[in-house]
Amino acid sequence: MRGKLQPIEIGIDGEGRIARIAKSIRGGVREDLGDRVLIPAATDLHVHLREPSTGPRVESFRSGTEAAALGGVTAVADMPNTEPPIDRPARVREKQDRARGELAVDLILYAAVGPQTAIESLGAVAGAFKLYLSPTTGIEQPPEEGSVPSLLARVAATGLSLTVHAEEPLAFRTVTKLDSPIAWDAHRPIEAEQRAIAGLLPGPPGLRLHIAHVSAPAVANSVRGSGHSFEVTPQHLLLAARRDDSARFKVNPPLRPPAIRAGLWDEFRAGRVPVLSSDHAPHPALVKDQEFARAPSGMPGVETTLPLLLEKVREGELGLDVLQSAACDRPARWLGLSHGRLAVGERANLLAVDFRRHRPIQAARLRTACGWSAFEGWEAVFPERHYRDGQLIVADGEFVGARNGVVVRPDYARA
Repeated sequence: MRGKLQPIEIGIDGEGRIARIAKSIRGGVREDLGDRVLIPAATDLHVHLREPSTGPRVESFRSGTEAAALGGVTAVADMPNTEPPIDRPARVREKQDRARGELAVDLILYAAVGPQTAIESLGAVAGAFKLYLSPTTGIEQPPEEGSVPSLLARVAATGLSLTVHAEEPLAFRTVTKLDSPIAWDAHRPIEAEQRAIAGLLPGPPGLRLHIAHVSAPAVANSVRGSGHSFEVTPQHLLLAARRDDSARFKVNPPLRPPAIRAGLWDEFRAGRVPVLSSDHAPHPALVKDQEFARAPSGMPGVETTLPLLLEKVREGELGLDVLQSAACDRPARWLGLSHGRLAVGERANLLAVDFRRHRPIQAARLRTACGWSAFEGWEAVFPERHYRDGQLIVADGEFVGARNGVVVRPDYARA
């Protein structure tokens, strides 16, 4: 409250919303959280669950949303580059059907944007749009040169937000041997992000534009100056490109050199980054542990993003208010969701955090299906309790809730 930690009581009504915040509230069932810190649960704008894909260790709605709940995330926005891609209304409805009874937290479904996409029809059923300007998992062909302005205008007409993977393939460089994160950085340089973003801005009137996984301070500055939204990921904040690292550290855009990473961290610490997202891309270890050039890009993160950054708060490297804004408040506002703040009228989607209790990340203890983490051994503060609409869904590292999460669409009047 008011940017400071203070003892309070929160009253929750019968619909699971915050009814009152005061130093003392009379009546009702009471739960004493002791010295734990109560914060809003997070919203992750960028995850890759793998439904309707099948196979061993594929991230399902069940495993992925349970991982989110354990990591303090109360709503996830699922990207459309699955097999098949979510590029038509029937496929959105199929995902909605598959999600029923499987969700530990709420779900927002993205639809893919492309020249042959029925954008107008998708706008009636999807929760947001995603545009890939370069090839990535499940997206082999980016839009043809010159087609992007029309696509942006069509999305703007739907009123839904658009997240863009902004890398310009024409700016990629030839590298003789793609065998490490350093080589991957040389192949897909920062200039590829800058050129892609320059081609998007300012965009048509009314476009709600969000740039995914910004990897460098210069890129962040250019988007911020345009007035549009953008996100950073924990991998770009905390990991730098190193020659000896395996394909588990291969991501798009690439990890950057140490000085660039440090500069992006300074931007985040200063509160100049609007959104923190995981870009949770849970490729199974067997798929990632192959020759670097052939391995897919991406790493898991929905379960560890908030705990990693809560550890930075515990260490005194990051303000809790900065983290709360980027992980909880602004992402929920962006999608028009009614949580993310300790405020009367908001859904009581809350986390109880004990900063005295932290532990190393161990893949064997994580719920995500892929079975590994690039942050193995890193210290993290996992929320001890997670409440959804005032009901306990996580207690001491175990999911104890009902699978009554729902597929939601934005209400921008609340943004």
